[in-house]
Amino acid sequence: MERLSGLDASFLYLETRSQLMHIIGLIELDPETVQGGYSFAKMRDELERRIGALPTFRRKVRDSILNLDHPVWVEDRNFDIERHVHRVAVPAPGGQQELADFCAHIAGVPLDRSKPLWEMWVIEGLADGKIAVLLRMHHAGVDGVTASDLLAQLCTLTPEPPELDEVSLSHTAGDSSLIGLAADGALQIARRPLSFARLLPKTAQVPFEWVSRALRGEAMPAPFRAPRTPFNKSITPHRSIAYTQVSLTDLKRIKDHFGVKLNDVVLSVCAGALRNYLDDRGELPEQPLVAMVPVSVHGDNDDDLVTQGTNKVTGMFTKLATDVADPVERITTIGEQVRKAKDHHGSMDSNLLRGWAQFIPPATMGLAMKLYSSNELAEHHPPVFNLVISNVPGPDFPLYYLGAKIDAMYPLGPVFHGSGVNITVFSQNGHLNIGAIACKEHVPDPWPLMRAFEHEVKALLEACDP
Repeated sequence: MERLSGLDASFLYLETRSQLMHIIGLIELDPETVQGGYSFAKMRDELERRIGALPTFRRKVRDSILNLDHPVWVEDRNFDIERHVHRVAVPAPGGQQELADFCAHIAGVPLDRSKPLWEMWVIEGLADGKIAVLLRMHHAGVDGVTASDLLAQLCTLTPEPPELDEVSLSHTAGDSSLIGLAADGALQIARRPLSFARLLPKTAQVPFEWVSRALRGEAMPAPFRAPRTPFNKSITPHRSIAYTQVSLTDLKRIKDHFGVKLNDVVLSVCAGALRNYLDDRGELPEQPLVAMVPVSVHGDNDDDLVTQGTNKVTGMFTKLATDVADPVERITTIGEQVRKAKDHHGSMDSNLLRGWAQFIPPATMGLAMKLYSSNELAEHHPPVFNLVISNVPGPDFPLYYLGAKIDAMYPLGPVFHGSGVNITVFSQNGHLNIGAIACKEHVPDPWPLMRAFEHEVKALLEACDP
């Protein structure tokens, strides 16, 4: 068995019927490269074969009333590929809108916790004769980096199916008896006072350092200081989705011309798109929007008192300069603001969030989230931040997913009460794939946001011309 870390488990506790905590990957595939020709049965069987060497896809959550700590992962002894892989065809004409509408519907359906927390939809009937795959995985089991790594293990550099070694096929997620689960949980709880004693002095420094940096103008925005927008209120289970693809070469040209980081370009383009989207609707606030940018800490040294877990991520707040009309001035402003935010974020212990997450009480947290959701409390305090913008790096070469060549891979993250929009980008084979997901009641049609994204890239490219 493997125990979920507090941060992993928090995504289970945070989940309500309207706030669903899964990550989605929409993959567009060329079935012509599949050896012997594509068929749904062939793709499903090949996935089942490869999952034999990937225990992460076969593990499920186990808990007990006797367990004092967070749940554990165990092997699903009744694993059945047909409960996870489904086939569907979108209605004619099978374009972007029809595909996005279907994905939005599935995005609003909870994953079944009685089995491993993932599912795959093979989508046929697309206008160009290609197929798409919608892969959903619960955030309790993956973050952006681990999701990318897991997906990579289902991919190859050529269409040929790989050989699987016996060692990989022997791996298992393990099992746990009720007594073992309870005993280990009690042991973890017994270690908490020591963890608390080590975390408290590190945490006590944070507010003083934050105030000091703020007085010097070198701090990232504080929580609950973001302006309110139409998507900063309580959410429903209904989702809207849009996506687009731009040239990574174009973004690198912009990066080099303005002397900023690639992530600065992404944030600047997102800022311009959000500004145009809100301004066209007469809903642009005077204050700049604040984004929460997930930061991977997979390469950092782990505290020996922090349960390892899967999610190794913290969050950085940064202003988006949506109050700046000129794209050139905006990218320069964002580059400076992100630099300050990174310096501030980098000065804090990367284990603090994960360390304090260990203390989350499961029953209390779940109940509190339900009360927060049902009473729409997100509308009674200033937004913690306006939206999540995540940038996940991917491979810069062609890949084949279960034998089919990947044309595009669009990531879609969760949305939260008080923050009903998520924009995630994924770089892959010379392209930047952008996925936007939102609460449908707040953003009924996110496609104008994607068109604005494309327009911002064009505007910055034109500014690069001599």
